[in-house]
Amino acid sequence: MPVKKMKKVSVLTVAALLGSVGLSAAQAADAGFVPKSAGDFVVRARGIYVAPDESSSLSVAGGDVSVSNETVPEVDFSYFLTDNIALELIAATNRHEVNGAGTLSGTSLGKVSLLPPTLTLQYHLMPKQRFSPYVGAGLNYTFFYNEDAPGGGITSVNYENNVGYALQAGVDYAISGPWSVNVDVKKIFLSTDVSVNGGAVTGEVDLDPWIVGVGIGYRF
Repeated sequence: MPVKKMKKVSVLTVAALLGSVGLSAAQAADAGFVPKSAGDFVVRARGIYVAPDESSSLSVAGGDVSVSNETVPEVDFSYFLTDNIALELIAATNRHEVNGAGTLSGTSLGKVSLLPPTLTLQYHLMPKQRFSPYVGAGLNYTFFYNEDAPGGGITSVNYENNVGYALQAGVDYAISGPWSVNVDVKKIFLSTDVSVNGGAVTGEVDLDPWIVGVGIGYRF
């Protein structure tokens, strides 16, 4: 066989082998990817940053409140009713410091813990892709507990449990098999009635927190 022809055959052979290896690698990568489907159950663990966007109307003229931002762990559970539609329930608890603002600036109002289970109905835009964004909306019910009055003239601070509304947007990125990473943002519209020292000071506080979460999920 002429040398030039041999070189041509060799080049074609190497190109074919390289193409075969590349295709095998792509197939191996895709082999670990399982698209979202109806009946899937997903458990996620997230770290969430809770940032209240607070405002208030108090019985003290010019009085306002400031609520601390906090970072806490969260667990959530999703069930896919169809390939695109899922229900998500989050479970987390967080504890915040509350301080006076405005004419109450410099006054501590103690600490309070919140348990805010939130149920959202989600629409997943591209359930058959690795990169799968979603949007959602739902309801929140927040329990306020373990109120800690600061003393120094403030002996009690009470918050009323209440229903709120939630909007949500996020994205799942499939890593391999049932595993995925998740980024999620929620806006909760939540108000509570507050009573200090048995009603000496009363008012309504809009907490309206932003909740930003990053985590990992496992799909069954």
